[in-house]
Amino acid sequence: MSTYYETLQNASAYPESFGVESPAVLGERHLWPRKNGFFIRAAEAVDEVAPVVADDGLAEAPPSRAARRRELVPAQWGLVPHWVKSASDGKLRAPKLAHAKSDTASTGTAFRDAWLNGQRCIVPMLAFYEDDFRPGKAVPTRITRVDGKPMGVAGLWARWQGPDGEVLLSYALLTVNANNHALMHRYQQPGSEKSMPAILNEGAYDAWLSARQEKAKEFMRQYPAQWLTANPLEKKADKVPKGWLE
Repeated sequence: MSTYYETLQNASAYPESFGVESPAVLGERHLWPRKNGFFIRAAEAVDEVAPVVADDGLAEAPPSRAARRRELVPAQWGLVPHWVKSASDGKLRAPKLAHAKSDTASTGTAFRDAWLNGQRCIVPMLAFYEDDFRPGKAVPTRITRVDGKPMGVAGLWARWQGPDGEVLLSYALLTVNANNHALMHRYQQPGSEKSMPAILNEGAYDAWLSARQEKAKEFMRQYPAQWLTANPLEKKADKVPKGWLE
């Protein structure tokens, strides 16, 4: 599974595609585990309030009861379970906990509590990268939606707090098996199990964030191959694909 992805670098994409406020600072374009990115989670429910009576005596309709909103949260990519002893230990574990297999997330030691506690999130990204080994060497390949719009990937988040009060928020991407996916079966190490991010349909964002635990795995599906496009990148002498330093 990819160990880096491309973040949103157009501030307007956050409210337009995900219904959240844009961050004050967009952050790095290319993200690796241990670096800080963003995830989206359900905000606290808005309590019902009494109708507002205008000067003409007419009552305006109050907000709907328990209307839910989304919020954008800065956090480390690479989940840090609450039982980790130190922040430094959590950072060391981050690369191995950047992804959670959807079929074992509810039982694996690192991700189980986040799954059972409903700590689900959406990770906004413009593209993710996979290596294509078919030419005989690893060729980094950029994978995006065909229409160029941002992707919302299902994820899990965690909150770690140290004995001195230090707080570290983190997240992991959920993945699904892609052995039989028309596009994604071409990538990653030969002979290995193929996987891909659990990309959500746009209309399912709120449902994913608020679904009951027993319904959550119904969202873990392959994203249609015809909605994705893959483009190989050339490498510079220093092995950094063109465009990474823009």
